[in-house]
Amino acid sequence: MNSSNSRNNSTLVSKEPRIGFPGNSALGARGEALAAAYLESQGYRIVVTNFKVPVGRNRAGAAVTGEIDIIALEGRTLCFVEVKTRRSEDFVPVIAAVDKQKMRQITRTARVYRRLFAVTDMAIRYDVVTILAPRHAEPAITLTKAFWNEASLKKRAWTSDKWMN
Repeated sequence: MNSSNSRNNSTLVSKEPRIGFPGNSALGARGEALAAAYLESQGYRIVVTNFKVPVGRNRAGAAVTGEIDIIALEGRTLCFVEVKTRRSEDFVPVIAAVDKQKMRQITRTARVYRRLFAVTDMAIRYDVVTILAPRHAEPAITLTKAFWNEASLKKRAWTSDKWMN
């Protein structure tokens, strides 16, 4: 540690990028297992978990891999389920982690899934399972059906007449 960092700081700040907090992958895996069991108890049939597939390239040209936590059937509806697990909601609700960018990534991945497996005439839905899992309490599981749809993600065309008077 150089002298400029040690002068007024009592905490060492790592220059290494943080990929997450310790235990996040274990918490996420536990959350996905709880979500799958919960969905089955609600009558869903699990088709696949942790579906990953290349979905294209980003603006920099790097390959992008999409992931869907759970793909399941509820009756005749194919459900693409995002699972979010958190220890607390002190700052924001758990469901706030499912933002537009995440929705678009899941939607792109779902399109690839449907193309790969020739799913054309089946109703689809995008659900979210949130799990609030405090350290010393039972987890609270919430299922939000149809949290978004593909139409809600379409970008609107810009027209100049809205700005002209």
